[in-house]
Amino acid sequence: MEYTSLNEKLIMPEYGRNIQHMVEHALTLPTREERNQCAEVIVRAMMQLHPELNSDEKRHTFYDHLALMSDFKLDIDYPYGQPVREDMSRKPELLQYSQPCFPQRHYGKLIQEMIRAASQEEDMQKRQELIIRIGNRMKYTYLVWNRNQVDDEQIIHDIERLSGGLLDCRFPAFQLLPAQRLMPSEHTASQQKKKKKKK
Repeated sequence: MEYTSLNEKLIMPEYGRNIQHMVEHALTLPTREERNQCAEVIVRAMMQLHPELNSDEKRHTFYDHLALMSDFKLDIDYPYGQPVREDMSRKPELLQYSQPCFPQRHYGKLIQEMIRAASQEEDMQKRQELIIRIGNRMKYTYLVWNRNQVDDEQIIHDIERLSGGLLDCRFPAFQLLPAQRLMPSEHTASQQKKKKKKK
């Protein structure tokens, strides 16, 4: 009896041992024509195993995997060019993310952009409407992160500080929504349960 655990480790386990055996058989074929025909059969079998990659645009992926499973020893006419070991093992370059200096980052970059837009708004009525929206958004975000009640004065202070003093919240119409309206009912219920337990 042959035990799978005693077999050699598969190079690409997602294709299974039968495909690996087919690749090994292709390596033993004497002529290039025979190897080309065998490779085409192998690729069709691989495509059946992974239909999500079954398209003309991604067909080259199967040939790359074929080369990888043969340890780049299979000498055939690759339709998309000879795969190179170094290219397939090269790690992609790290993406550079911008990390601007933004105090109280729990409010998020969107709040920063909203504050900048409100600071540039010349129409006073629209400016005040934006300030109220910003305040409600900041209050919601604060509650999401801290899971506690937040004083509106704290939000007012943060708006004025993050705007560099350009936004003034001290106008009659400024009033933030209560926490019960900003947060989902499940969150409010859980907070009430916590308060009862503390008592």
